[in-house]
Amino acid sequence: MERDLRPTSELAPALVLPWLQKLRYGILAGECILIAIAFVFTRAELRLVFVGIPLACALVSNLFLGSLATVIGARRALGSVLVLDVILLTALLAFSGGPANPFSLLYLVQITLSAVVLSRMWTWSLGVLSILGFGFLFFYHLPLLIFEGHHAGGNFSAHLIGMWVAFVTGAVLISILISKVSQTLRSHEQELLRLQSLVARQERVSSLAALAAKAAHEMGTPLGTIAIVAKELERYARDVEINEHVSAEAKLIRSEVDRCGQILREMSSQGAELAGETATLIAIDAFLQKLRESFPEPQRNAILVDAPPELSASLPIETTRQVLSALVKNAFEASSTGQTVYVAGEAESGVLRFIVKDSGIGMAPEVLDRIAEPFYSTKRPERGMGLGTFLVRVFAEDMGGTLIFDSVVNQGTTAILELPFASKTGA
Repeated sequence: MERDLRPTSELAPALVLPWLQKLRYGILAGECILIAIAFVFTRAELRLVFVGIPLACALVSNLFLGSLATVIGARRALGSVLVLDVILLTALLAFSGGPANPFSLLYLVQITLSAVVLSRMWTWSLGVLSILGFGFLFFYHLPLLIFEGHHAGGNFSAHLIGMWVAFVTGAVLISILISKVSQTLRSHEQELLRLQSLVARQERVSSLAALAAKAAHEMGTPLGTIAIVAKELERYARDVEINEHVSAEAKLIRSEVDRCGQILREMSSQGAELAGETATLIAIDAFLQKLRESFPEPQRNAILVDAPPELSASLPIETTRQVLSALVKNAFEASSTGQTVYVAGEAESGVLRFIVKDSGIGMAPEVLDRIAEPFYSTKRPERGMGLGTFLVRVFAEDMGGTLIFDSVVNQGTTAILELPFASKTGA
């Protein structure tokens, strides 16, 4: 779904217009009820034909408000309808008591909405128009006897009661308008912030992919040369029986070169998010067993896996293996030698959940808050660049899921990777 990324100040009229149209229908219904009540109390002094003209105009304008916004734009449409409302309110008051009608307080509703949503020019224009309209009522209006006195026989008059009703109505309308506008604009601002964060994250991932690809390209040749020389040195040491120690060192050099190449390949593939890898249906327990077997012997024996045998899901297998491997490696690095790392898979309410739990040193709250930030790491520089957890979070969000951490200092950490549940089959 396309999202409009224009500034909130430009989008505000478009955001406000749909529910304002609904609100105007409600106001029109309320005005009709109030006019009917007033007609009863004024003993037919109120001329319904004249009063009905402004109401009919308001109804017609509301019916065509959406079409008007399409033609002239939301901002102009909203400003125009507020101007029309001021004019119609003036006409309505002119036929129902003029300035003595307590509902003249409703002039403030249009001015308030304009001050929140529209520009300063629109607000001042509406303010001046309201002042002129209210001033006009002093010279031209049809008086109603019910509004001519503030007191009647020592009791509150209909005018004072009307002022109270008008005040309540104005206060409620302004409160609804401002709260709704604020909520709508706040939601839009939050969406903008979320999208900005997403764009920034994608830029960091793209930069990482470019960096990894460049590193792999630049380091591929020297690493290949080192590997060839180390292999020749190993063969030479073995053939001429120079020294077993020299042969072992040459073999170590080759294994470390292979490890560097694997790291570069993983960085490149993760940074590019393994574009083109398709999801494959796989049994989760078998998948976790293969994940466990991918670790060297000492760590493999310390990994406990658990998943229902009937649980299956469609996943990009290699990417999922890499991100879970990153979480398991973090768990081992936070644990003492011999401590167990627990890896589980489960499904609940349409969510596939992978759990990686250790009993290590845990994380302080300030570390936990930043654990998924790129290039943030509590390890020594030679142990990592702080990208593993960040890439796991990127993978989770791209899959429509989440990455959650729960940690207590000196008690351990639990990482929970939640993904939309794609498929489940019975045993």
